Amino acid sequence: MEEKVYNVLFLGTGNAARSVMAEALVSTMGNGRFRGFSAGSNPAGAVDPLALEQIAPTGYPAGALRSKSWDEFAAPGAPLMDFIITVCDEAAGEACPYWPGHPLTAHWSIENPAAFGDTANDRRAAFHRAFYAIRAHLNIFVSLPLHMLEKHALHHEVMAIGRTIA
Repeated sequence: MEEKVYNVLFLGTGNAARSVMAEALVSTMGNGRFRGFSAGSNPAGAVDPLALEQIAPTGYPAGALRSKSWDEFAAPGAPLMDFIITVCDEAAGEACPYWPGHPLTAHWSIENPAAFGDTANDRRAAFHRAFYAIRAHLNIFVSLPLHMLEKHALHHEVMAIGRTIA
């Protein structure tokens, strides 16, 4: 029996850093069990080069990453999501579009690396911290026995990841 591949959409505001890093990480850490996507409520129009720098060692194709609106994933014909996770506190407070298929939703508060640092080294360090915070969340997420948990228990576990790692 072929194992289900879960679609996971990570949401931010600008879709330039945290959500993009999460898209790449879940896709590479999930051993083929997860397909990552990312979007923003107010897309920046480009992925931050420091986010791409963090993603590069994962082997995820940088050409597949772009800053895009969350409206793409609410439109007819968009892939159905199993999980939608906000990684930005501002996006978590916004009114989201209707998501077809009733995916499980959760919020994982990750500090915005673009808001830190006056020097290039400080900014790079902030992106590094955000990348590893996302990776810590995803280490737990990708190890959940998704096929064994009923929907309510699964929702509780995914939400708890955001409260456990701060």
